[in-house]
Parts: sequence; C-alpha cells; structure tokens
Amino acid sequence: MGSSETPATVKSAMRTLDILEFLVGQGRPLAAHELSSALAIPVSSLSYLLSTLVERGYLERAGRQYAPGAALARLNPNREGPTLAERVAPLVRAVSTQLNETASFFVQRGDELEALATETGNQSLRYALDIGQHAPMHAFAAGKALLARLPAEALDAYFAGSKRRAYTANTITDEAAIRAELDQIRQTGIAFTREEHTAGIIGIGRAAMADGGLAGAFSVAIPVARCDAGAERAAIDALKRATALLGSGED
Repeated sequence: MGSSETPATVKSAMRTLDILEFLVGQGRPLAAHELSSALAIPVSSLSYLLSTLVERGYLERAGRQYAPGAALARLNPNREGPTLAERVAPLVRAVSTQLNETASFFVQRGDELEALATETGNQSLRYALDIGQHAPMHAFAAGKALLARLPAEALDAYFAGSKRRAYTANTITDEAAIRAELDQIRQTGIAFTREEHTAGIIGIGRAAMADGGLAGAFSVAIPVARCDAGAERAAIDALKRATALLGSGED
C-alpha cells in the first residue's frame, strides 16, 4: 500500500485501549473533555468509543463522568471462572445479530423469570426489555421452555402457587391447557408464545443446560409482521446453536 498512516480500524482499537488504560491508571472518574484533552482524541470520535465501552460494560457512566466498568474483570485470567451472565451475554448478542431481532436469556426466580442478558434488534419495529426485568413464566416462551423441564413435583408446586394473569386475549392461563402445551415442548424442545404477553409479538424459546443442570432459557421476540415460517426456522436454528454452545448439546 505504501502508506505510513495507521488504518482507521487499528487507530480505533488503540484509542479504545488508551481510554481504558488511562481511566484505570487515574483511579478516578473523568469527564469526556478531560479524556479528549489528555489522549488527544477528537470529541466526535471519543463519543462513539465511550458509548460503545459503556454499552459493553467496560466503562460506567455517572452523569458526565466515566469510570472503569465491571466487565473489565472478565479480562483478568487469575480470577474465578465467568458468571452465567458473562457466559450467556455473547451468545445472546450473537443470536440477536444473526436475526436482527431481540434475543434474551432468562433464569427462573420463584414463579417468575428474570432477564439475565438481553440484546435488542435495531429495526424500527422491535420488542425491548431490560436486564433484571421480571416476567411471567406462563406468558413468555422462555418460561414455558423452563416449565417443560421442571421435575413433576416442582411443576405441581408452580401450578399450585402461581397467579397466571391474562395479559392479552391470547394468554393461556388454564392449567390443563398449559400442561398439554408443555408436553409438546418436551417433544420438540421449542416453546412458543403467540401474542400471549404483548400484542403483536411472537416469542420463541429453548431451555439451556450448563454444568450438568438446567441453567435457564434463551428466547427471541419477533413482531408478527416479520414472523413467517422462514423467520421461525432461523430463530429455532439460532437458539439451538446457542444452547449447544452453552453446554446443552441437545437437539
């Protein structure tokens, strides 16, 4: 090529490392203008890099200041192994990227689900939820996928103690009807909700194993307008790959 200029992609990588090393070394939160001045990074470029680092958890933002984020701990090889949230986050991101739809990973918390990781598709019509958000098991595909894997006694306890609210006209709340659906999920490994929690949204879920036990469930949320047979097949394939990579290995 004959050019001595640093390629833009390499320059971005170097600037990203400069930001992280400088913030860790300073030991205190810094504002964007301080970083820009100290590292000679134009504000326009710095803004994008900071937003990306915050989104990935490598930085934390408090007001106008930035500090090292919790995700930096993942880069330390001497600590204990990664948490479940850290293990599933890149898999959720991969599913979302493959489909350009919202993908999540849920764990059971009592009679509810908790979103452990989530990535939102970038299409204008999309479904979104927050990490830590709770959801009803009977009305989410991930919840049905988990219910189908519960031992008989645990499933009986769920039906005896849960309050199964009807969120839409399509929500299935009857125990016998849910049990019949769970039988089908056990055969296919795939759970569906069709506008049962949110009108206009189809949910597709699959339970995942890790470390020899039931870890949680991956799911995809697709607007009805885009959820044709091809989209469903692509989502199922992506969920199967994610569960296999986490440790299920089941088809």
